Amino acid sequence: MPRFAANLSMMFQEVPFLDRFARARAAGFEAVEFLFPYEHPAAEIASRLRDSGLQQVLFNAPPGDWAAGERGTAALPGREAEFREGIARALDYAAALSCPRLHVMAGLVPAGVPHDTLTGVYAANLAWAAERCIAQGVKAVIEPINHRDIPGFFLNTTDQAAAIINAIGPDRLGMQFDLYHCQITEGDLVKRVEKHLPLIAHMQVADNPGRNEPGTGEVNWPFVFDRIDSLGFRGWIGCEYRPAGETEAGLGWFAPYRAAA
Repeated sequence: MPRFAANLSMMFQEVPFLDRFARARAAGFEAVEFLFPYEHPAAEIASRLRDSGLQQVLFNAPPGDWAAGERGTAALPGREAEFREGIARALDYAAALSCPRLHVMAGLVPAGVPHDTLTGVYAANLAWAAERCIAQGVKAVIEPINHRDIPGFFLNTTDQAAAIINAIGPDRLGMQFDLYHCQITEGDLVKRVEKHLPLIAHMQVADNPGRNEPGTGEVNWPFVFDRIDSLGFRGWIGCEYRPAGETEAGLGWFAPYRAAA
């Protein structure tokens, strides 16, 4: 049975961030993910996890200046020292939260920089980060993101991600397979999952168009989820979607999986 984790950056926005843990547990989730924890002390987040009986399964390494539009630094020349500092900070949080996966964002393609240069920086940074993560029992993951939501993002397709992962080593680096991004960029979701399953460490879901909850768009989610389950994927599927209305009111899609669990 698929296992779903609530994304607390996007769901339960009816309440402040630290109050979303209890709301997620009350809604039937056993795990959570979010984008960034760094505005809150790690001890406070850990306390909310314990109080709610939730597992933390994923969050992102520092992305650079998010407010200014930056979306990661892993592929950016000249930002290597900042990147390493960010990984160290993220791993401190991962230890405090007992989080087993860390998403490392590539960043936006700078004007005038050759693709080969970006690829070299990206590979070197990921190899360095993966070694630090492994030493702490954490799996570093990379996520292809569509150009509609984040124009100019360096990593766009599952095949591109797979090539990088295979070059560095699947035992050291995994794929964060977001079905929403894949539907926009590539489509053919089930075949993409089948092809890359050995590399997939985490999945995420939202419907298209709109990036709302499953059942609001074009994808046949019961079929997709059944196929993911039959393929033997036992990782978490993060619900990284924007609820179309009040969060709990849009959880009808989740009811069969909550009941089965």
